[in-house]
Amino acid sequence: MSDNDQGVAEGVKITDKRKLDPETGAPRTPTGDEEASASESASPSDPVAELTADLQRLQAEFANYRKRVDRDRETARDLMVANTLSELLPVLDDIGRARTHGELEGAFKSVGEALEATVSRLGMKPFGESGDEFDPTRHEAISHEYSADVTKSTCVNVFQPGYEFAGRTIRAAIVSVADPEPANAE
Repeated sequence: MSDNDQGVAEGVKITDKRKLDPETGAPRTPTGDEEASASESASPSDPVAELTADLQRLQAEFANYRKRVDRDRETARDLMVANTLSELLPVLDDIGRARTHGELEGAFKSVGEALEATVSRLGMKPFGESGDEFDPTRHEAISHEYSADVTKSTCVNVFQPGYEFAGRTIRAAIVSVADPEPANAE
């Protein structure tokens, strides 16, 4: 080597990668060269890592698909059962009327009770009794009166019970409603 070459020695580049400045204690912001080297080291083109990430993403998509299909099947099943049960409502009404008039006896009584037990086991629940608070989303009012005996809108007579299945009203109860006496009527 020549003397000129020796004067220009290959220098070792030292880079301080500390995130805090040791003198001031303030956070450092990376320079352009440091950002470029950091991005190169952060995103290696490792095919195994890429394929693993793709596999994990596909597994998550499939799990979500399976959950959605199961939820749709359950909804379709509930809708089918609700439609079938709604077709049985006139029969249940006839059984109730026969029981009220004392005409449900013998073999017909056991058939009626078995049918009511079956629809109850499937999840259909009757609602609407005298004394219930009036709820316009669950009750259909066909008459209205004022009464000093109630403090809020109340069902006083139930002409036809309502039914619900899986949290949805299949048929609203048909009722007569009483409201408290108006204050200005005195």
